[in-house]
Amino acid sequence: MNFEQARFNMVEQQIRPWNVLDPHVLNLLLEMRREDFVPDAYRNLAFVDMEIPIGHGEVMLTPKMEARIVQELAIKKTDTVLEVGTGSGYMTALLAQQSRHVYSVEIVPELKERAAEKLRAHGVHNVTLELGDAARGWNRHGFYDVIVLTGSVPVLPEAFFASLNPGGRMFAVVGDAPTMEGKLITCLGEGACRTTDLFETTIPPLRNALQPQRFTF
Repeated sequence: MNFEQARFNMVEQQIRPWNVLDPHVLNLLLEMRREDFVPDAYRNLAFVDMEIPIGHGEVMLTPKMEARIVQELAIKKTDTVLEVGTGSGYMTALLAQQSRHVYSVEIVPELKERAAEKLRAHGVHNVTLELGDAARGWNRHGFYDVIVLTGSVPVLPEAFFASLNPGGRMFAVVGDAPTMEGKLITCLGEGACRTTDLFETTIPPLRNALQPQRFTF
């Protein structure tokens, strides 16, 4: 398989049509070897528009979703990032290339270790991988400039809002299947945020995500 041609086709046929046009993001996708982060059994599907299983009931997001998230967050080299759900480590690598440092939290030990190996192999060192459950917040490193939730949540915990620096941005997919919305939240100052609805989508939920109060009869 010609991986370079497949990578180029992914960018031109999937990612550009989904309004990902930032040249820095597009170049990053052409440089970061996505095929190295997928399980060996799915290596030839690394550039297909699908969620790839990575074990333990988890998946990689589609390439266009990953690209759109990175573009919408407008990450700067001075930014400190929190990623909730390390998964394969590919999104972690993309975030790290754009930022000062990434704190990435993974609940599955085997996925954390596998991602660490991949990141080391690619020379990505400005990342701290941590084992834990961050579905309802992760404030141990203070405030963040960027927060990314790689799984959906029915409701977005207040702890994440409280962990954003002024001017900070957060991406989350919020809702219950089959109705979810990709949202960009921007912190305008203490206690004030602006939410922009980006697109409708459906992705697997974070484990132990906060559940809304539901009426019972």
